Amino acid sequence: MRTEELEETMISEDELGTSGETAAVEDPAGSAGQKSKRSKTIAGGLALLLAVGAGVWYLHAQGYESTDDAQIDGHISSVSSRIAGTIEHVYVEDNQLVLAGQPLVEMDTRELKIAAEQSGAQYAEALARLNSESPNVAIAQNTNEAEIAMAQSQLADAKAGLEAAEHDRQSAASRLDEAQVTAKRDQLQADRFKQLFAKEETSRQEYENYTATAQASNARLAAARAGLASAEKVVQQRKAQMESQTARSAEVAKNAPHTLAVRMASAQGQRASVDMAHAELDRAALNLSYTNIVSRVTGVVTQRSAEPGNHVQQGEQLMMVVDTSHLWVTADFKETQLRSMHPGCKAEVKVDALGRSFEGVVESMPAVTGARSSVLPPENATGNYVKVVQRLPVRIALTAGQPELNLLRPGMSVEAKVALR
Repeated sequence: MRTEELEETMISEDELGTSGETAAVEDPAGSAGQKSKRSKTIAGGLALLLAVGAGVWYLHAQGYESTDDAQIDGHISSVSSRIAGTIEHVYVEDNQLVLAGQPLVEMDTRELKIAAEQSGAQYAEALARLNSESPNVAIAQNTNEAEIAMAQSQLADAKAGLEAAEHDRQSAASRLDEAQVTAKRDQLQADRFKQLFAKEETSRQEYENYTATAQASNARLAAARAGLASAEKVVQQRKAQMESQTARSAEVAKNAPHTLAVRMASAQGQRASVDMAHAELDRAALNLSYTNIVSRVTGVVTQRSAEPGNHVQQGEQLMMVVDTSHLWVTADFKETQLRSMHPGCKAEVKVDALGRSFEGVVESMPAVTGARSSVLPPENATGNYVKVVQRLPVRIALTAGQPELNLLRPGMSVEAKVALR
């Protein structure tokens, strides 16, 4: 443009004409054309730059997905009382950094110590009953064995007595048979000599001797009959004794296991009482240990409601401890933004509170949409269906070692941008 202007100023006066008024009229028209040409060139350059910028922005936008529906997340531990009692000391304040194992709250231990002592006494009593009952099992077993042996011995004696009585009865029967034969023979002799004496064919003395012999034989016969009857009664008695001993032996053999089982059951009951008392003692000791409440994690105390002198119930929340050492970002992306997103994608997280960005990586993809996991999920089957683009929470892990990570807190608003390539 500058070269053309110089050439125009070097035009000779002949080409311009002889009249100064003619040159004055043509000069304004030439300046206006130059300005119009310059404006068009500038506008074209700006349009080209805008087109290039739009193309670059489009290509850049195709490789990223971003959302401002995101926040810092972390583990929040609820500190609650595991027993009912009165708070005696509180050792921490809100926003205080605590370490894992550091004492937070101490409960009044007096009632629990009394309960522990009572449980210990009950355990000792149950153990003493068990120790006194345990020997009874062995005693019952020995007693049963002795009674069985005695019953078997008495049964054997009864059998022997019955056999002896049977033998005596057989002997008495043999003696009776012999006495009957002898008495019959002697009686016949006495009758014969009686007839001879009546005919005076024998002497009185001989007659009287045979008569006395016959009477003696009859007496022996009567004695033999009585002996047999007595032997039979003895046999009956021995049979009754043997039956009684047999029944007693069976009874002892049958009752012995039951008696031993009763003793064993009693011992087992005492052992169960010992176990129960020991469990109560352990529970009392455990409840006593619950009076000293410590932090399970390293973090910052928040929402402290515990105060000395307050009576709290079992499970009542006393405070919360936020684990600030392990934080991540939960970014709620639209479902249409997740087509190319996957674990391992690089991410950039801008924290509103700090005004700076942190690097991260997509750690995991969601399993369900936020609406589906809400307290009252939508029920599209009712017929009032309106299609709404759903959001899914994507978990982004922050790269360790970055400065000012310790300043992050759960709940801070962030803008997350994930590189898809």
